[in-house]
Amino acid sequence: MHDLSVCLRVRGDYALFSRPEFKVERVSYPVITPSAARGALEAVYWKPEFKYRIRRIGVVKIGSTATVLRNELGTRQGKTPVFIEDDRQQRSSLLLKDVEYLIHADIVLQPHAYAQANGVNLLMKHTECFKRRAQSGQCRHQPYLGTREFSAEFEAATSDEQPDRGLNQRLGNMLLDIAFVPSKTRKEMQFKRHDGKKWDVADGYMEAVYFNADLKDGWVDVVTNTANPYARLDALEGRHA
Repeated sequence: MHDLSVCLRVRGDYALFSRPEFKVERVSYPVITPSAARGALEAVYWKPEFKYRIRRIGVVKIGSTATVLRNELGTRQGKTPVFIEDDRQQRSSLLLKDVEYLIHADIVLQPHAYAQANGVNLLMKHTECFKRRAQSGQCRHQPYLGTREFSAEFEAATSDEQPDRGLNQRLGNMLLDIAFVPSKTRKEMQFKRHDGKKWDVADGYMEAVYFNADLKDGWVDVVTNTANPYARLDALEGRHA
């Protein structure tokens, strides 16, 4: 039977997976979050017809922590030029050094796509496209670990590869992903949605979805036989899991 899952190994000298509960200084989660793992996969291959669902994350190197002090802009940059001396802020970040992960994910078709198109199995097609690009080192843009300044190396992995089986840690609530919720009463932002016939601009808001994470024998299981935290995200977005 053809395996419709994808695997990727990513590593980097530095990583920063920001915890949203810290509003001023940036503090990283101990390991990569499913949303950051999804971003690494999308950097290799992505189409609007499907989405990645992270099944499990293997921690090969958990790394160490380090604190850096960086100069940042205090406001969002727009069309008006910014004089950096007037808008500079110094903020510290608690980040990770020398990390490596195994990412296992499933490809799930979006509601507007079809499992079969002109006799082609789209799930198999996109899975094979991802594997070919990962094996040849191709990417849409260089993957990164949490923030764009911390680029990541990547290579194709197999489901047989193992993480550091000696790692065990209670991680607690971890960010799963961000839900883009359509709403006619909370018009805080606009985003594109497909209604089954065409793309349209919808009003709504963003909401963070969390899950209870444990690092057991080197693995963080996101989707298990008894729990699927993506169901909450799909329910908020009005989609089917």
